[in-house]
Amino acid sequence: MVLRYTEVFVAIATVNLENLVDFYTQLFGEKPSTVIPNVYAEFQLTGLRLGIFHPKKSHKSEFANATKSKISLCFEVSNLEDAIAHLTNLGYPPPGEISIASHGREIYAYDPEGNRLILHEAE
Repeated sequence: MVLRYTEVFVAIATVNLENLVDFYTQLFGEKPSTVIPNVYAEFQLTGLRLGIFHPKKSHKSEFANATKSKISLCFEVSNLEDAIAHLTNLGYPPPGEISIASHGREIYAYDPEGNRLILHEAE
């Protein structure tokens, strides 16, 4: 037997829903396509559906005790320096330096909740 699915998308849990939705609204320059106040917001992006949700009370401890995110959102960008400048203007400058990977240049950044963002420019 195999898992039958129609779509896969990424969802991030946060107890600071409004703050994280505001960050991604500024990052993407667009408002979420779906909003359920104090519960859920969703961005429909090219190649990705990104959901942000406030966990139910019965699940809060599961997320409140998480020390680090285990996922990375990887963004292929056409100009790495412009992407870095945009994050810096939002108040979230990447803490490290640009590195050279086998597939191009990249830098790590973090959203307000500490989820890793990898900005990548192919060479």
